[in-house]
Amino acid sequence: MTQLYFDCFSGVSGDMILGALVDAGLPFKDLVRGLRALPADGYVLKSKKVIRGGLHATKVDVVVRDGFRSPVPLSRVQRIIASSRLPAPVKDLSREVFERLARAEGVAHRVSPSEVQFHEVGVVDSLVDVTGSVLGCHLLGVDRASASSVNLGSGVMDSAHGRLPVPGPAVALLTRGVPVYSAGPVRELTTPTGLALLSTLVQEYGPLPLMRPTAIGYGAGAADPDGWPNVLRIFLGESIPASLGDTETVVQIETNLDDLHPQAYETVMDRVFAAGALDVTLTPVIMKHGRPGIVLAALASREKAEAVAGVMFRETTTLGVRLQEMGRRVLRRRIESVRTRGGMVRVKVAEIGEGGTKAAPEYQDCKRIAEQTGRPVREVMEEAVLAYRKQAQGKGKK
Repeated sequence: MTQLYFDCFSGVSGDMILGALVDAGLPFKDLVRGLRALPADGYVLKSKKVIRGGLHATKVDVVVRDGFRSPVPLSRVQRIIASSRLPAPVKDLSREVFERLARAEGVAHRVSPSEVQFHEVGVVDSLVDVTGSVLGCHLLGVDRASASSVNLGSGVMDSAHGRLPVPGPAVALLTRGVPVYSAGPVRELTTPTGLALLSTLVQEYGPLPLMRPTAIGYGAGAADPDGWPNVLRIFLGESIPASLGDTETVVQIETNLDDLHPQAYETVMDRVFAAGALDVTLTPVIMKHGRPGIVLAALASREKAEAVAGVMFRETTTLGVRLQEMGRRVLRRRIESVRTRGGMVRVKVAEIGEGGTKAAPEYQDCKRIAEQTGRPVREVMEEAVLAYRKQAQGKGKK
């Protein structure tokens, strides 16, 4: 499976995506030839090598010689794409990109998407950027795409509607569901077209996935800020399927503590779990000046990370927490119930490949039976595992 990864450390724009695809090996002449299927004249596509902040990159420009004579509504853009000879998947994704753009612009200007008007010259540029980027991915045989968090930039920018904060209204609306941040030069780094393209092409956001890269491409942005590599980097290659389990992106939230009363840790852990943590640990460490301390660490989904960090701030003495995105591989699992002498026990069953499984009884169920019967909890757990094995054998399982 061909995997594409967008490293958006300096934002993303349509021309940056085009440049990165060409830089990674997309034949420029194939791109130009493919775009002839689009019924849009009055432009020339140009490619050149540039340097941005010490990085060599490819800059692709859409030079518009003759734009539309009046603003163009979404319906006309969709008709242009639909009437083209582009491959059907390219048409579908390109139309989706413009629908995203129109929805965002519509909300920003308080009009319906059908009332959004794309500017005369800008619509040709956007048409080529959007259809060219989608076509480029198609020509490279991309099966799956993912991306890093997106750098939006900061400060203010000039627009047709005056000076606006970065990100502009359309980009701000397009960030829904996309992990974003602000760093680097004080300027706009992500454009509406770029973010609409990215959010349409990408299936997930996170760190570089497990893959075997065959090409790396750098697509240059129009701006060349002093001392900053204004490029989009992409990794193209073959994905490496996990031999076992599913890989997901989680956030690790942790902090060092050396002045919290030990009796408080139980409550802290309970409340961190209640906030949505997937796992919570306490690790003894030696801190500066030889003081003993504890590292409180939790794993959570991106959606729950802020809530977990909030609990750590409220419930402990810490003044800061560390957050780091990482991949986590988990075995596929299911819950089955088995009968023991003291009652029913839930058993967590995980698949370990080639039809094999491993089972772990639910501790709280075993503890409850042990307290009711006076038996050692270890004995109840062993009985539950044996009961599961007999039950599995009866179903023809390993």
